[in-house]
Amino acid sequence: MSKFDHKAFVNALTTRPGVYQMYDDAGGLLYVGKAKNLKNRVGSYFRASGLTDKTMALVAKIQDIQVTVTTTEVDALLLEHNLIKTQQPPYNVLLRDDKTYPYIFLSNDDDFPRIAMHRGAKRRKGQYFGPYPSAGAVRESMHFLQKVFKVRQCEDSYFKNRSRPCLQYQIERCSGPCVDLVTKEDYAQQVESTSLFLSGKSQQLMVRLADDMEQAAAQLSYEKAAIYRDQISHLQHVQASQGIEGVTGDLDIIAAAASHGRACVQVLFVREARVLGSKTYYPPLKLQEGVEQLLAAFIPQFYLGLGRAIPAEIIVNAEPDSADIIAQALSVQSERKVKLRSRVRESRAQWLMLAQQTAETNLTAHLAGRQTMLGRLQALQDLLGLSQLPERMECFDISHSSGEATVASCVVFDQHGPRKVDYRTFNIEGVTPGDDYGAMHQALERRYKRLKTTEAKMPDVLLIDGGKGQVAQAMSVLNDLQVSGVEVVGVAKGVTRKAGLETLINGETGEQIQLPPDHPALHLIQHIRDEAHRFAITGHRGRRDKARQRSALQDIPGVGAKRRRELLRHFGSAQGVQNANIDELKKISGISAAIAQQIYDHLHNV
Repeated sequence: MSKFDHKAFVNALTTRPGVYQMYDDAGGLLYVGKAKNLKNRVGSYFRASGLTDKTMALVAKIQDIQVTVTTTEVDALLLEHNLIKTQQPPYNVLLRDDKTYPYIFLSNDDDFPRIAMHRGAKRRKGQYFGPYPSAGAVRESMHFLQKVFKVRQCEDSYFKNRSRPCLQYQIERCSGPCVDLVTKEDYAQQVESTSLFLSGKSQQLMVRLADDMEQAAAQLSYEKAAIYRDQISHLQHVQASQGIEGVTGDLDIIAAAASHGRACVQVLFVREARVLGSKTYYPPLKLQEGVEQLLAAFIPQFYLGLGRAIPAEIIVNAEPDSADIIAQALSVQSERKVKLRSRVRESRAQWLMLAQQTAETNLTAHLAGRQTMLGRLQALQDLLGLSQLPERMECFDISHSSGEATVASCVVFDQHGPRKVDYRTFNIEGVTPGDDYGAMHQALERRYKRLKTTEAKMPDVLLIDGGKGQVAQAMSVLNDLQVSGVEVVGVAKGVTRKAGLETLINGETGEQIQLPPDHPALHLIQHIRDEAHRFAITGHRGRRDKARQRSALQDIPGVGAKRRRELLRHFGSAQGVQNANIDELKKISGISAAIAQQIYDHLHNV
């Protein structure tokens, strides 16, 4: 089959906005993209340099490209979204979630309104609160409302045919309107309280309940006053559990994290200053390399075409590509102006930090998940030609500051991920400062001489963070100690030192292997190497600080003698400062939010 003539195709393209679809030799759709200028965008795939390995893999498969011209870039974005949803191209980020979110419905055309969970079209007259991230979040909220305000949740057919109160009344989860055990006025008041709570107007509701409690007590209606007291107590508990005050309006917070060829997107739903819950997604990464590209692909798929409520404000942890166009498309869909923001302060910044930390934590757990780990181990087994899955992998790295306080780290992974109980650090002595080869030789010799004398389990795979020199030291140590059956692999970062461009060095043959950036074995090796690097830096900093007999607080940028004195006076010790969270640090005189963040990041090696 003749090669796709991209030059002639690009030369004939228009400069107008539109959508392009790339096909392989079998007619299968590979990728869908949008462009403000079709000629420039499509032509960029065929330039001589500057393409990522993943993009080059896509381009090598292209046998045909079809374009659709649109009036505006917003129209191109909407069409791109529809094509991705219907065609599911393998090289696009795909969001596999087409469910509508549930709401809480409060009817207003009944003498005794009911609340219920609702999905789908909003046909009935009443108030709809939400959306909630899951049915479980709805049930939790309704359980609270049932306990506090006793508004009925039964179906109308059940309600109209009751001749005596049901079990919900007996357990004090309903006020019994079906058999006239509550007046319309009192029930309407409970419905109004429910509406205020679901609208996020808890403070207004608390004031009203406090007034009602005082009025009931003045009229000697102590039982009624006790009911109001209990309702206030429940509301105070719920408000305390929210954690952050000051957020107003409806907003979604979206934070993305990407590492080792995997990604996690965390969506936090905030409605009227209340967090209704969150949702986690693990979209597969194909061509998109960074968080900005991931968010640009995720956000349109998440909101467009599914009938999801689009809030007036969406906060993200990185500005996505074509952010203005995405905001315009969301505004068209929701028929109101939608803001897409990445720079926020105060309460919104705290929510964003929470979402980002959650995304990073979930991604770490996902990378260590059994299925993910199994697939990567199998890929590593195939790469190294091992007879069985590696059960134990160790990785060494060296860290120092211009030769000072040299520390070697050894991290251990098994088939379940990091095995931190077996991590070790080695303080390197008697080696010329800055001699990484000598430091590596000493650490390896100490490690495997001890393992051999104690007959402890040897690793199946030994990873060395470094090039040929470090690998040679590893082979020399293992040969001198007569250790066999250990596969040695060097991990050299290369000239650019970018993740995905590492060169692997076979210790036995010296062969150099360059894996594609999306190879599962490379992701596992990167994960282990990065953990060894982190552990080495932590050990080095601890040794360096101890050697200098300096407080860890003295190395924090922006923290001088006066601030150190205030920190130590408040927390009692440097360890107390390290154990403090950002909110506690901000309470200290002279410590702003920015300085508190710097202190926290420095003490936790962020």
